[in-house]
Amino acid sequence: MPAQWTGDIVGKMHIAGITAKELSEHLHYNPKYVSAILNGNREPKNAESVFRKALDEMIQQKGA
Repeated sequence: MPAQWTGDIVGKMHIAGITAKELSEHLHYNPKYVSAILNGNREPKNAESVFRKALDEMIQQKGA
């Protein structure tokens, strides 16, 4: 089962109109790896902080 934070990330992505592919490009990660993390199949250390920071950066860039 995915962690609560992944649901928060996916919700923010949806609201901001950011796709998982765009997030993976921003992070320089493989899209399948990002999907595995967001779906709870992988739980790397610091993933939550890395994903939140990247998403916040992307949202700021869209708003600027």
